[in-house]
Amino acid sequence: MKHLAVFLYAAASFAQSADLQYDAGSPQAAFAATEIRRAFAARGQSLVENGGGAQTIRLVLTATAANANAAADGLGVARLKSIAPQAYAIRRVQKGDVTTVAVLAADGAGAMYGGLDLAESVRLGTLESLTDADHSPYIEKRGIKFNVPLDARTPSYSDNSDAAQNNIAEMWSVEFWHQFIDEMARHRYNVLSLWSLHPFPSIVKVPEYPDVALNDVMRTRIPMDDTFSPTGSDMVRPVTLTRLETLRTMTIDQKIAFWREVMQYASDRGVEVYWFTWNIFTFGAEGKYGITSQQDNPKTIDYFRASVRELVLTYPLLAGIGITAGEHMQNRKDEFASEKWLWRTYGLGILDAKKLQPARSVRLIHRYHQTAQSEILDAFQTYPDTFELSFKYAIAHMYSIPNPPFIQSALPHITAQHRTWLTVRDDDVYSFRWGNPEFARAFIRNMPGKDKVTGFYMGPDGYIWGREYLSTEPESPRQLVIAKRWYSFMLWGRLSYDPELPDSLFLKTLAARFPEAPAEKLSTAWSAASMVFPQITRFFWGDIDLRWFPEACLSHPKGAKGFYTVANFMDGETMPGSGALDIVEWRKKLAAGQAMDGTTPLEIADALAGNAQTALRLLADLRATPNQTKELRLTLGDMEAMAHLGNYYAAKIRGAAELALFDQSGKAAQRESAIAHLQQALDHWKRYTAAYTVQYRQPVLYNRVGWVDIPGLTGKVEQDIAIARLWTPGSLSDAARKRSADNPFRQ
Repeated sequence: MKHLAVFLYAAASFAQSADLQYDAGSPQAAFAATEIRRAFAARGQSLVENGGGAQTIRLVLTATAANANAAADGLGVARLKSIAPQAYAIRRVQKGDVTTVAVLAADGAGAMYGGLDLAESVRLGTLESLTDADHSPYIEKRGIKFNVPLDARTPSYSDNSDAAQNNIAEMWSVEFWHQFIDEMARHRYNVLSLWSLHPFPSIVKVPEYPDVALNDVMRTRIPMDDTFSPTGSDMVRPVTLTRLETLRTMTIDQKIAFWREVMQYASDRGVEVYWFTWNIFTFGAEGKYGITSQQDNPKTIDYFRASVRELVLTYPLLAGIGITAGEHMQNRKDEFASEKWLWRTYGLGILDAKKLQPARSVRLIHRYHQTAQSEILDAFQTYPDTFELSFKYAIAHMYSIPNPPFIQSALPHITAQHRTWLTVRDDDVYSFRWGNPEFARAFIRNMPGKDKVTGFYMGPDGYIWGREYLSTEPESPRQLVIAKRWYSFMLWGRLSYDPELPDSLFLKTLAARFPEAPAEKLSTAWSAASMVFPQITRFFWGDIDLRWFPEACLSHPKGAKGFYTVANFMDGETMPGSGALDIVEWRKKLAAGQAMDGTTPLEIADALAGNAQTALRLLADLRATPNQTKELRLTLGDMEAMAHLGNYYAAKIRGAAELALFDQSGKAAQRESAIAHLQQALDHWKRYTAAYTVQYRQPVLYNRVGWVDIPGLTGKVEQDIAIARLWTPGSLSDAARKRSADNPFRQ
């Protein structure tokens, strides 16, 4: 369906009935029709299909965009301004007593998005107010980054975590993927990227290496811990393979059929599927046929090349492959250098498949990670299909500032021929329902333009967006994370398709979702509480996820510093490009009487406390609302927890600032002020702990920061007070705070 014309006619006034007509041969149109049916049913209104009413909703598909324009001419409405993929137009026609709203699209995805707009307008009661408009995607590819815990023998980068271990079986559930992909489509995401260290034994058969393919789905019964390497190099340990349990009995042929079905279902929702790998990992194949993870092993090179060939041949709907020159590659400079190895395996493997399927096109995405652009482009200069790059846009923290600076040095070297994808990492918020339209809109608008960027994929490394497993009162079956955090996913997906969507749409959506609550207050409280994460992370910066987890003021205890104390806050760095002054910079300017050419620590603290106060004040009113649903109650609980966390960080920053002044002056009053602020911080932490543990279980294991026990960290918070009491002036040394001038954006 390369050129499909889609018309959707909707009666604007449907007091008695409406008529729906569509081409069931278009799966995207059929999905939109299903959503329209659901919308009518939810309002208790009837819907007639395939003719019979003066008031009609009719969806018709034709073969070419030219036919769409011909149909527009017949209706007497303006033609499409754009026939680009995913585009659609709304046209309104009044004939007698019937108002017809026509949605015209140039392909199945546009038809679906137009139909979803129609369904939404029915749900929100705004169908009568729809006016002529043309729509096309602001960002072409809008994706989800999903680390896939396939099996104990072929793990993801995140498998040493509770989230992964609780979701292995779900990765082989058709029901899970159907629901997940439906949610993606509703929110206008059109890329699903599946990330694995080495997926091949679980998803393909390689004729030259038949014994590599794995039957069944296994999980280890050996408890995970926080001693695994952050590079993934020991994600499969010999001991973990000694006690395996079978979660699902499946042959490799059934596994292949499963993923083909997932890709078909995704295609039917306008979603492309990509597999991404880290390298060189050989889990599941290690030791068979002489395969090892050594970069100069010719058997390993041949095995990877054959596996890539079979991946392409096995999955006709696979849109592309993503590759990484790390985390487990050697820094060689010879004929087995990383980029040469990747070309010999992935590049030539794809070309082998194309020899058998000459018409096949495979988009190849090469990550900017532990490599150089010149080496990438030199190695892949003869790649015949779309070849693009990928950049960690905000490193690990999308909830920081709306204009992260890290890509700026690379932008001049990114061309229209080799555009880049943005990896938008969400390793800030694992527990809570986040929701701030203003921040999301600003972040999206600040992304580089289409001449540089193809799109983005958003997601965590330290968590799995599968089914949630933290709730103290879970649904049965457990809720999908994408369904629990529906508002956040809606904001990022819808605004990346159209950042001009007005806040009024989100207010109406909240009013429809939570009719028992005043939407304006709910939105204001939600937005205020959600700003805790961007505000604290721009002030206290740990670039990668194992260095900063703001839900717990924590880093990995073995790979970084563990809990961040008031002393760490005194000598911590602010986020590059944030314009925020760290405490030592602020202290220097204060002592010298210089102007503060940036946001001061105390201004950050005031912003945190101000948003917390706004959220808590409005929550008092919102909780007085009668007849609350469980979802609203839990959503308000998340807001409360985030607000208390904001108050904690505000008090801690103020305490750190006062202690830094005492360090310089020796004035006892400044130390006493610091102690008072840190005592307040302890009180706020206890409130945060109480609000958190009402809804979420503790402790939990995350793969990038290790064990997280928010109640258990209370003792660490108390120690901040002791640190302040025992602090000796002059202990905060500027010399100890080394900066790397030649690499300020170190990753």
